Amino acid sequence: MSGAGLLAGVCGALLVAGLLLSAYALTAPESPARPRRKPPPMAQGDRPAARRQRALWAAAAVAAAAVWLASGWPVGGVLVGLAVVGVPWLLAQFAAGNAAVERLEALQEWVRRTSDVLAAGGGLEQTLIRSARTAPAPIQVEVDTLAARLQARWPTSRALLAFADDLDDAAGDLVVGALLLGAELRGPGLARVLTELAGSLSEEVTMRRKVEADRAKPRANARWLLLITVAAAGLAALNGDYLAPYGTGLGQLVLAAIAGLMVACLLWMRRLTVAVPSTRFLVDRDGGRRNSLEPKEVPAR
Repeated sequence: MSGAGLLAGVCGALLVAGLLLSAYALTAPESPARPRRKPPPMAQGDRPAARRQRALWAAAAVAAAAVWLASGWPVGGVLVGLAVVGVPWLLAQFAAGNAAVERLEALQEWVRRTSDVLAAGGGLEQTLIRSARTAPAPIQVEVDTLAARLQARWPTSRALLAFADDLDDAAGDLVVGALLLGAELRGPGLARVLTELAGSLSEEVTMRRKVEADRAKPRANARWLLLITVAAAGLAALNGDYLAPYGTGLGQLVLAAIAGLMVACLLWMRRLTVAVPSTRFLVDRDGGRRNSLEPKEVPAR
């Protein structure tokens, strides 16, 4: 490839990146109007996933460099690198959908167990601390963190607000709201309220499962479209004569534009299959964005 062709190829690669950023801006969910807490420190089970993600990015960089050097196509190298990272991510996005429902079902189960212990005469703080031993797996980390904060003598209200931020769900805000009222009033009706709330959460789980079942077909269609697109690109790459026109500088620009439009379409389909999160009403404004298990200051009770 001549110097002018190389320059056009680099411009094509930059065009791909610009189109991808534009597609992300169009398909990304709207930023929340309220502040959100930073996520809790990464759990032990998340570290292998983070290592796999770093290895995937390293493999993408190696693949992109290899294709660029072997073919002399900068746009081709960029696209291969993006495919190494993007295809598994999109497949996971199109296959997902039940994780939020499983978390909601786990929250319902935890609320029901907590209400049973409170009905038997347990204290609120001690019940919350002991609930970490039997917390369902989808919310195990959040409940463990709540118990650790209470054991570190955080004020109950602040620990509960931080728990709501860790759950980051409107249903979690309902649960925490009931617990906050129970912590303030210290009346005997908290167990009954939690029992009724668990029943309401159970009905919401049933409703969300029906919604996810309706979304299953569009997700399957999007997944098949992604696989067909990748397979077609692979078969085209094996046919050198078919891709020969893209070896010029102008061809690289055209390839970048086509690839960008295809990626934008896939991201748009991904957004259509993602559920819109419910609006929360509890925010830990006093606690700020602190994630340490030790409060900076414990007010006198």
